[in-house]
Amino acid sequence: MAYGIKNISPLDLRTSTGVGVSIPFESPSAFSTVYNTKDQLKYNLINFLLTDKYERPQNPNFGCGLRLILFEQINQENFDQIKLRIASQVKSNFPNIEVQNIDILSNIDDNSINIKFFYTILNTGDSDTVTIAIQNTQ
Repeated sequence: MAYGIKNISPLDLRTSTGVGVSIPFESPSAFSTVYNTKDQLKYNLINFLLTDKYERPQNPNFGCGLRLILFEQINQENFDQIKLRIASQVKSNFPNIEVQNIDILSNIDDNSINIKFFYTILNTGDSDTVTIAIQNTQ
C-alpha cells in the first residue's frame, strides 16, 4: 500500500530554535521570532510582494514591484497584469511554492486594492493565504 510521505524541514524539528522574524514588527523589542518554516515562508512572501525592484542594493532583482501600480487606473486589464506579475515573480524567486489562485478586490472610492494570494508549499503540501492591501493615500 503506497502513501505520501510529508517532508519536514530540519529547522522545524527543533521547536525552540527561531528561523526568522515576523512582519509587521509589533513586538516590544521590535522583532518577534518565528519558530517554523511555514510561517517564515509566508513572511518572506509578504516581504517580497511589498518590495520594489532595485530597492535592495545587493539584490536589485528582488521584489515584485506592486507599488508601480499605485497610480494606474483601477480596471480589469490592470488586475490581469498584476496577477501575471505576481505569478511569474513568485515562480522565479520561490521555486518551492505553487500559486493556486490570486484574487484582487478593488475599492474605487478609496483608490485601493486588496490582493489575496493562495499558494501551496510543494515539498510539504501545506497551503496558506497572504492578503495585502495597497492604497494610494495623500
